[in-house]
Amino acid sequence: MAENSTVARPYAQALYSAAKVSLPGLQVTADNIKLLAGLLEMPYARQVLADPRLTDQQRCDLVKDALKGVTLDVHLTNLIALLVENDRLLLMPEIAEQFQTLKDQGEGVAQAEIASAFPLSDEQVSELVKMLESKFKLKLKPHVTVNHSLIGGVRVVVGDYVLDTSVQAQLNRLRDALVA
Repeated sequence: MAENSTVARPYAQALYSAAKVSLPGLQVTADNIKLLAGLLEMPYARQVLADPRLTDQQRCDLVKDALKGVTLDVHLTNLIALLVENDRLLLMPEIAEQFQTLKDQGEGVAQAEIASAFPLSDEQVSELVKMLESKFKLKLKPHVTVNHSLIGGVRVVVGDYVLDTSVQAQLNRLRDALVA
């Protein structure tokens, strides 16, 4: 069985390609797909949409009705219909995540997952981000969490790159050196 990210990738790429050349633009599509993903992450919504008694049209209508007040562009409407037809509607959260990644890459932005042993002040975060932006030559969007198991220091993940300056990582390297 294919992994969800592998199955979701072509949908995200197609939506990104269509959204970047049309109105209302990438940001509106990104916002709307986040709403759709949020809806489809709800257990009750997943349960209702998985009901085998519903037709494809009823599933599409349920999704659109749940987002009343949100103007879905033609690309998202077509995506919903395609996902329902292919029985892939529940992949929307993964598609939204990959769409956001493509959007960020196009804008020269990357997500930075920063884990610290202790809470960081806004000043410390902005100083760390400024240093990391010069290293990666990208605009970074920081997501800061506290992980007490690090003992001290920080662990930064930007894409596939991991910068681990935590005390825990240093202790692990020392242990590995002593055992070898």
